[in-house]
Amino acid sequence: MDLDYKVKILRIDLSSKTTEIQQVDKKIIKDYMGGSGIGTKFLYEETDEQTNPLSPENLLIFMTGPLTDTRIPGTSRHQVIFKSPLTGIFAQSSVGGSWGINLKRSGFDGIIIKGKADKPLYIWIHEGEIEFRDAKHIWGKDTYETANILKEEISEKASMATIGLAGEKKIKISCIVHEGYHARVAGRCGGGAVMGSKNIKAIVVYGIRKNLVNKPEELKKYIKNMLPNIKEVSKGMSDFGTSAGIVNYEKIGNLAHQNWRLSDWGEEKARKICGQEMAKTILTGRYACLDCPIGCGRIVKVTEGPFAPVDGGGPEFETIAAFGSNCLIDDLEAIAKANELCNRYGLDTISTGGVIAFAMEAYEKGLISKKDTGGIELKWGNGKALVKMIEKIAKREDIGKLLGEGVKKAALKIGKNTIEFALHVKGLEPSFQDPRCFFSQALSYVTTNRGACHLGSLSHPCELSVTLPDLGINEPQDRHQVEGKAEFTIKLQNLMCIFDSIVMCKFMYDAGVLKKASSENMYGIAAIDIHHMVDFLNYVTGWGINIEEIMKIGERIFNLQRLYNVRCGISRKDDSLPPRFLTLKRDRNKLPPMGQLLSDYYDCRGWNEEGIPTQKKLRELNIKPEEG
Repeated sequence: MDLDYKVKILRIDLSSKTTEIQQVDKKIIKDYMGGSGIGTKFLYEETDEQTNPLSPENLLIFMTGPLTDTRIPGTSRHQVIFKSPLTGIFAQSSVGGSWGINLKRSGFDGIIIKGKADKPLYIWIHEGEIEFRDAKHIWGKDTYETANILKEEISEKASMATIGLAGEKKIKISCIVHEGYHARVAGRCGGGAVMGSKNIKAIVVYGIRKNLVNKPEELKKYIKNMLPNIKEVSKGMSDFGTSAGIVNYEKIGNLAHQNWRLSDWGEEKARKICGQEMAKTILTGRYACLDCPIGCGRIVKVTEGPFAPVDGGGPEFETIAAFGSNCLIDDLEAIAKANELCNRYGLDTISTGGVIAFAMEAYEKGLISKKDTGGIELKWGNGKALVKMIEKIAKREDIGKLLGEGVKKAALKIGKNTIEFALHVKGLEPSFQDPRCFFSQALSYVTTNRGACHLGSLSHPCELSVTLPDLGINEPQDRHQVEGKAEFTIKLQNLMCIFDSIVMCKFMYDAGVLKKASSENMYGIAAIDIHHMVDFLNYVTGWGINIEEIMKIGERIFNLQRLYNVRCGISRKDDSLPPRFLTLKRDRNKLPPMGQLLSDYYDCRGWNEEGIPTQKKLRELNIKPEEG
């Protein structure tokens, strides 16, 4: 590659309140590209197994990618990378909105923050300038209030990343909320706690610098030609959001019920909380990240009843499954209220829904009582109890203090038989794609480097309807097929590393799963395939990269993340599903044969039988011996 593309990092040491500008070495750009790729490289080099995630030594890394601020659809995103206080291993979270674009327009491709401020502050970055400002007046405010205050104080045009009460209190399932009440969230793994541990209330960015593109006219024409297909393929997601597929998921056995233990909830119940029902009732508008033609974000309003008021970013699929079906709550207004509270307090809705469902089951079994919950009757289907428990978690009150540590630690503390229904992998509560429904998700949950997350491979669309001919996926794969599943999953994990490094929204690939094929002989198609991503990258950078090369970069990134976890003690012993997924069979689904799947996976990855990348594989990927 002839690398004209440059990556400029703003380094901030909060302990000394000093800053430094770093130009990233061209070889690092060549090998890791941007986004979570470069973020992984710096995290690996500058933290290790001894680093306490809530100590000043941990890094909090915000990274854009080469496609950021290029008008390419789905590229108004950035990555947040850190060592997780929830899991103790590698963590990253992807988020949309406009923050990443404003960071790049302010003159920086990324920020690496270490140290701890001596008192709460917020960071104001604009036109290459950095200011540390007192946050005393916004400390204790929720994320919506904080955003409103800072917009008045600085500029309506500025974008901000903020923490709420949960991050301030260093709750391990806390998150980082962007864009005020539109609530674009870096949700997973406890990034809010890391930000709070450094005494940062907000990072505000704004810029007007123009991002340079290698071939601007060719890129503009290419985007124009692609837009009609993207809009057509993603129409279902535009109209009804990510929860458009809830009823279909109920039909095929992919909707979590009652802490993942109930086989069927019923289509009637599922229909009451789906995106189509939201559009008829509480939906007041849509939100789109900058330069995005899809607009999957929901804006909702509840003006009366027990869950009023609600006004702002609405719940998406994962949140609806977390607070809805998994807690047996079929009231959209209750779910919307729970979502808003999490957004305001800065709590990850997936983990929060997971720990509350766990607590509901413990309450049902008599393992915790009203004395533990502060008087809350934590029963299945109780929307008011759900809302009250979120308050308890955010304020660290009663059992909420324990639940904020995550389900793994809660189960270890409560003891008895709670470990049997504590749903997590490596300490991270699973997102809501059932591994008994899709074997690729079972394999991805146990091997994805941040823990149980469907976005590590986002493979289930290719087991439903989506095809990716550039990867040799010319028709959907049987979701319970075992042969070839490892290779299939690995391809998609490597691809997701590319999405997180260029940086591009994954809905550009899987939005088509919500669009019905127009005939029996047609499968759903991705809005873009890999060659489109390669073309975008070459128009922007002039690198002349090809599909094989870009996929090798994805593989390199995934392996370096695994090496980080190996250094933290992760091996085959940790690559396992919780007991419920291995012993409790649901109708229409099967129990995944993890022994065979995992052995096949290690073989295909070039790892040894303990799940550790071999020196041969590291040499092949140009990862230096000292990195292995």
